[in-house]
Amino acid sequence: MLTGVPLFLLQLVVILASAVLLGRLASRLGQPAIVGELAAGVLLGPAVLGQLAPGWAQWLPRPGSGALIDAVAQLGLLLLVGLTAAELDLGRLREQAGTLARVSAWALVLPLVLGAAAGFVVPAALLGPAADRVTFAAYLGVALSVTAIPVISRTLSDLRLLGHRVGQITLASGACQDSVAWILLAVVGAMATSGAGPETIGMPLLWLAVMLLAALVLRPVARRVLSVADPAPVMTMSAVVIITGALAAHLAGLEPVVGAFVAGLVAGAAKGEGARHLAGLRTAVIAVLAPVFLAFAGLHLDLAALAEPVVALTAAGLLALAVAGKLAGGYIGARTSGMPRWESFAIGAGLNSRGLIEIIVATVGLRLGILTPAAYSIVVLIAVATSLLAPPLLRAAFERAPEQNGERHGRGASERDHPDLHRPGHR
Repeated sequence: MLTGVPLFLLQLVVILASAVLLGRLASRLGQPAIVGELAAGVLLGPAVLGQLAPGWAQWLPRPGSGALIDAVAQLGLLLLVGLTAAELDLGRLREQAGTLARVSAWALVLPLVLGAAAGFVVPAALLGPAADRVTFAAYLGVALSVTAIPVISRTLSDLRLLGHRVGQITLASGACQDSVAWILLAVVGAMATSGAGPETIGMPLLWLAVMLLAALVLRPVARRVLSVADPAPVMTMSAVVIITGALAAHLAGLEPVVGAFVAGLVAGAAKGEGARHLAGLRTAVIAVLAPVFLAFAGLHLDLAALAEPVVALTAAGLLALAVAGKLAGGYIGARTSGMPRWESFAIGAGLNSRGLIEIIVATVGLRLGILTPAAYSIVVLIAVATSLLAPPLLRAAFERAPEQNGERHGRGASERDHPDLHRPGHR
C-alpha cells in the first residue's frame, strides 16, 4: 500500500491526467473545459469509481483529509483568483463608468436579492453546520450574483464579439461585479466564523479596506518591479505577491481567496514585457493547477443527493433564479443606458456564465460549513449549467439582431487595443 510522497504522486498523476483528458474532450464538443475537469473528479470519486472499484478508490484523496493533493488544489485556487484580478483593466473600467455602473448594479443586485430571499425558504437540511438562516441567505445571494470572466471572454471570442460594444461592456461589467462579490464573500466568511454582529463584521471589513488601500499604494511600485524583460522574476514575484495577500487575509480573519484577489490587483500593474510574462504564469496555472483544483472539487459532488426530490426541486428553483436574475439585471441595466433591446439581452446572457468563479465560491462555502455536500452540489450544478447556457443565449440574441452582424465581424479597435482579451481557457 502506497503512502506519503509516492501516494501523492500517484494521486497527482491520476487526477491531472483525467482532468486534462476530459477537459480537452469537453472543449472538442464545444463545451467549457470545467465540465470535463469536474467530471474527472466525479468519475474518480465515490459516486462512480467508489462503486465500481472500492479498493482502487481508497487510494484517491477524500476532501478534508489533509492530503498533499489538497494543498496543490488550494494553491491553484489562490493563483487562479489572483490572476483573475490581475487581468482587470482599471483604466477601461473608468472610461465606461456610467454604463458600467448601471449594468453592474442591476446585474449584481437583482440576483443577489433573489438569492438572499431564496436562502430563507430553502429546506433547512441544506444548511451547513456553521450556517444560520441569515448567513446562508447572504451566502446564497453572493453565489447567485457572481459571473465568470474567462468563460465570457472565450464565448465572445468564438462569436467574434470582443470588439463589439456588447463584448466590451459585458467583460468590464463582469469584472466590476466580481470585485464587489469578493468583498461580499469576505463579509459572509466573517458571519460564518464569528457571527452576524456589527463588531465581528466591522473588523474584517476594516482589514479589507486596509488591504485595498495597500494595494493602491503598492501598484506603482509593482509596476516598476514587475515590468522587466526577464520572465522568471516576474512570474515568481507575482506568485509571491498573490500568496502573501492570501496569507495576510487569513491572519486578518478574511477568506484567503479575498486576499489573493486584492493582491492580484497589485500583480496586474505589470506592463510591457512584464505583462507578457504574467500571461505565461496564467497559462501554466490554467494548464496544470486549475485542472487539479477542479477535479478535486468534483470529488465533493454528491450525485446521489441530487436525485432526491427535495434537493432536485431546490436545484431547479435556484438555477431558474440564477438565470433569470442575471438576464433581467443585465437587460435592465443596458436598456436604462439607452442600448437596443437585443444588445441588452446579449449582455444579460453573457453575464450568466458562472463557471470557475462559482466553483470557487462553492468550495469556500463548503469549507466554512455554510453548505452541506448536497447544497454544494447544487451550487456547482448552477456553475456548469449557466456556463453551458450562455453561448446559445448569446447566439440567439445576435441572430435576432441582424443589423448588428456587420459590426461584429472582424476585430474592432477596442479589441486591437486590448489583445489580452484573447486569453486561453474555456472556464
